[in-house]
Amino acid sequence: MSEEDRFAPSEQILSGKTADIYFLNARKILEQEGLGPLVTMEVFPSRSGMLCGMNEVKAILARVLPTGSKAWAVLEGESMERKEVVLRITGPYRAFGIYETAILGTLAQESGWASEACACVEAAGEIPVLHFGARHVHPDVSSHLEYAAMVGGCSGCATQAGATLAGTVPSGTIPHALILCIGDTVQATEAFDRCIDPQIKRIALVDTFRDEAEESLRVAHALGDRLWGVRLDTPAERGRVTPELVQEVRARLDQEGFSHVQIVVSGGIDASRIALFREKNAPVDAFGVGSAISGASPIDFTADIKEIEGRPIAKRGRIPGITPNSRLVQII
Repeated sequence: MSEEDRFAPSEQILSGKTADIYFLNARKILEQEGLGPLVTMEVFPSRSGMLCGMNEVKAILARVLPTGSKAWAVLEGESMERKEVVLRITGPYRAFGIYETAILGTLAQESGWASEACACVEAAGEIPVLHFGARHVHPDVSSHLEYAAMVGGCSGCATQAGATLAGTVPSGTIPHALILCIGDTVQATEAFDRCIDPQIKRIALVDTFRDEAEESLRVAHALGDRLWGVRLDTPAERGRVTPELVQEVRARLDQEGFSHVQIVVSGGIDASRIALFREKNAPVDAFGVGSAISGASPIDFTADIKEIEGRPIAKRGRIPGITPNSRLVQII
């Protein structure tokens, strides 16, 4: 799928149905009054973080700006500072004004997600972080969440829609539900091994019925070299996954000759928990993170008109005229 198709805006966005109504009022008034000013608008964040959503913003602008219009931006996945201009648009206001809601909302939500993903990835250091948070948001936006997590540095995501937007393939094996339906962790893992593409890593979920160390050894003996790893997802009711539990599982696997088996830790993981595992030297090979990223606060963005027909202008409290930023790259 081409980048143009991946980030194409929906009909809802292009029609203006997602716009704040006063932007639609403004366009109607300008049209009926015969006004079509050429403006320069700048967009900036309320706090620092990682910029995400700019590819989708570019896709919107590419469809609505007439010939001769221009846009400059800080590129996707770059860091940004508070009040740094990350987007500048020059064009007829009537052509793009109604898309301010969509532009700001896209940047706000996705930058918030990407920034938190980046915090988790930085805490993990060389240990990969997988994103499992699609279940915490509305399905219509889950692909954008997964994409943002990948921009933030996550090495994998769980849904096909998110993986498609991110240009990768989804990660995941079997849920607790399958193990409960089959009635045994080993039997469920063996069924996965029989039925699923051999190129998919065999990772057994080992906290459903028995002690995690015991289940890890059972599936290791059953699958042998075919077992890539085990995932510890102990619920809060049982004390969650701890550094000590990971150390025990690692030791027991090593003692029985399964040093090749990797350990994935998930369940209530965030940047501070990742830091704890690393501080305790817990032998974690990958972290699965969900709600820490999906529940991240959006980063508010503001859009200001700074020139009209080349004349510097601004609302009170803002400085008229273009704000210099050498990091801006022309995107349209």
